[in-house]
Amino acid sequence: MTDGHGMGVAWVWPLVLVLGLVIVVWALIRAYRANPGHASVGTGSARLILQERFARGEITEQEYRERMRVLDEH
Repeated sequence: MTDGHGMGVAWVWPLVLVLGLVIVVWALIRAYRANPGHASVGTGSARLILQERFARGEITEQEYRERMRVLDEH
């Protein structure tokens, strides 16, 4: 036998569950936007890295052109 006091807050648990799911999804989206491209690095990033290395003098023009050619092939 219940006196009915617990029935008034029965809606709280589904609300807490939905709110928790919303927070988890929001956190995942925010984490992804904070570090985009971390999961997969495309050829655009590789080209930028090559350009930076060439500009700093870490690789020669010949190495730069060869590596860019390899990227173009893939």
